[in-house]
Amino acid sequence: MSEIEGTVQGHRDGHGFVIREDGEPDIYLAPQEMRAVLHRDRVKVRVIRLDRKGRPEGRVLEIVERKRAPIIGRLLLEGGAWIVAPEDKRYGQDILIPKNATAKAEAGQVVAIELTEPPSLYSQPVGRITEVLGDIDDPGMEIEIAVRKYEVPHNFSTETLAQTAKLPDRLRAIDLKGRVDLRDVPLVTIDGEDARDFDDAVYCEPAKIGRAKGWRLLVAIADVSHYVKPGEALDGDAFERATSVYFPRRVIPMLPEKLSNGLCSLNPDQERLTMVCDMLVDATGEVVAYQFYPAVILSHARFTYNEVAAILANTRGPEARKRAARVNDLINLHEVYRALLKQRAIRGAVDFETTETQIVCDDNGRIEKIVPRTRTEAHRLIEESMLAANVCAADFIHAAKHPCLFRVHEGPTPEKRQTLQNYLRSMGLGFVLSEDPKPSELQMIAQQTRDRPDAAQIHQMLLRAMQQAIYTPINSGHFGLAYEAYTHFTSPIRRYPDLLVHRVIKAILAGKKYTIDLPRPPNTGSDRRGLAQAAKNAKAAREQESHAHLKPAKAGAAKSQAQAVWESAGIHCSANERRADEASRDVEAWLKCKFMRDRLGEEYIGTISAVTSFGLFVQLNDLYVEGLVHITELGGEYYRYDEVRQELRGERTGVRYAVGGRIQVQVSRVDLDGRKIDFRLVREGGAAAPGASQRSPRERTPKTGNAQAELANVQETDREVRKAARKAASSATRKTRPPKVAKPGKGKATSAGKGASAATGDGSAVTRSAKPRRSRT
Repeated sequence: MSEIEGTVQGHRDGHGFVIREDGEPDIYLAPQEMRAVLHRDRVKVRVIRLDRKGRPEGRVLEIVERKRAPIIGRLLLEGGAWIVAPEDKRYGQDILIPKNATAKAEAGQVVAIELTEPPSLYSQPVGRITEVLGDIDDPGMEIEIAVRKYEVPHNFSTETLAQTAKLPDRLRAIDLKGRVDLRDVPLVTIDGEDARDFDDAVYCEPAKIGRAKGWRLLVAIADVSHYVKPGEALDGDAFERATSVYFPRRVIPMLPEKLSNGLCSLNPDQERLTMVCDMLVDATGEVVAYQFYPAVILSHARFTYNEVAAILANTRGPEARKRAARVNDLINLHEVYRALLKQRAIRGAVDFETTETQIVCDDNGRIEKIVPRTRTEAHRLIEESMLAANVCAADFIHAAKHPCLFRVHEGPTPEKRQTLQNYLRSMGLGFVLSEDPKPSELQMIAQQTRDRPDAAQIHQMLLRAMQQAIYTPINSGHFGLAYEAYTHFTSPIRRYPDLLVHRVIKAILAGKKYTIDLPRPPNTGSDRRGLAQAAKNAKAAREQESHAHLKPAKAGAAKSQAQAVWESAGIHCSANERRADEASRDVEAWLKCKFMRDRLGEEYIGTISAVTSFGLFVQLNDLYVEGLVHITELGGEYYRYDEVRQELRGERTGVRYAVGGRIQVQVSRVDLDGRKIDFRLVREGGAAAPGASQRSPRERTPKTGNAQAELANVQETDREVRKAARKAASSATRKTRPPKVAKPGKGKATSAGKGASAATGDGSAVTRSAKPRRSRT
């Protein structure tokens, strides 16, 4: 058989897989094959056999490239030898640390290491400590681990910091040249309570369209491109990050704070440079005309969503009286929003009602509570305004036939369409999907099943039929939003694709063409190899594009090279967006595990959020935390997994467990290292009906049995780790290994942060201190 190249993905149980770049099935690697490789290495393999289900198993032929990213783990002393146990269990092997390479770290501390000797079939990997992060219980340690684990750039380069320091503190006369003066227009910002960077401001007034009623809607977006120029250090760091990353109580910004919270932030009563989308919207919600132009504005007020919602609910109430000068403007914004909603319904855009949660932390970074985030008319008002501006940007660029990055969301694949159709049929629902489903079909199903007892189960399956949205220069529309062309224009402070869109719009307005140049080949991520090659072609592409007199064959080659650079930029931005989401979910899962460790043995009512062949994922109704009820905890009978109906059914009793069912569970195990929580079934509540148990969800039972012992074990091992760390510091010849933190859920628990992404493939997590991320569509 031929050689196959791919990336190793380890598994905590010792085996692994080779992830192929051609999209073909992954290749299994047995534990003995994993001894000489590590998670994320690039290898060449040969398929040596197929298992009984036809899945390929491989043998490693060559290690093409070792992953050079630092490995994060706990430093431990075992039999007089120092080792680091990787925090990411997919690495599968501990790393030996020579005594002269410990960087004075103490036993039990979290460290970053680099490998000095790779593993082989007969030896462990060897490394040296490059950074001591601190103790595992230090506030914010979960974030420090995540940014390194996922290779999130978190330090700006020296060149970027020097360039930022030279930026002016306020606008200069030269900055206003060629801009429309909108400082007298009462634009306002509407954001979350804890937002610090304000990248958009809005204003609306009634306007006549012929003799009909309409509105003039202005969306002013921070002009980041005025300060961040191609080829400069600032641009290089922004491209490498590609997005801001949001954690509870902390944000890692795409741009330095002087820009993100200062010069580019549309703070109230401060002059700021913007790019404006000026639209005319008719009574049906259709944008009948628009124009883009650079402007200077002054935000006349900073509103929060809660304030606007209160004013719209009672335009003569106390909140309205405080902001009397702006109430009519908010009413106009609300009216144009209602019109835009009509157009959304006409398009048939998908709009599933999902529950987003917000983690509220104390000053030490521990979870105080997890609460649902309520979406008000104010949230939707801003969202629809931003969508309208984004669509105008896509239309403007598309009409100019200028290359750019579009936000593309494909419809369901044939396989996902068939899975959904089989599920609908199995549930006795009479909906028949067309061969090429339209978003209006899924929206119709969502609307007509909204009031059913099993609505959550049905909508979950609709969500799973969707694909993830990506950035690409090849426009094929946005399925979820039902747009023929869509891009991101409204958040250049925190998203690099928006910055590129601004540059393209400016080039078109100036009658020029913007040619993208990848600032630097990124050194992380699965897209690195392709991007590095694309960067080499960028300069040639720019030169060739400028020669209109080239022969057709050469001109075509130039266009192809330019397209390749845009495609690489799209891959990079999409990959870094996923990386940011994964890092955020990892931190949230860590925090939830620590939150639940103090609740071992307590009982809660939960809703089944997913069903697999190995058990049930259950979200606790009151705490918004998810864990696993392993199939072995369901009782002493055989359960058959029905993939079509997404349920487990007992062969003897016929009891069914399906998505949406309510059950009562006990918190039985928490594995902090694995980000996993295990539940034990206490009482059945039926497959999709409301739970049979009438007990209050927050009513707790005493910690009993194994759960009580588990809690005691966790507390005891925590004390022992601290004690061992102190002893190790005073006795370098210690012969016994400090006890590890207990891993009670090994082999059963599954990710505590598993959550499903939104309909557009753009799931987001809202945090207490971070700016709530608006529609990630």
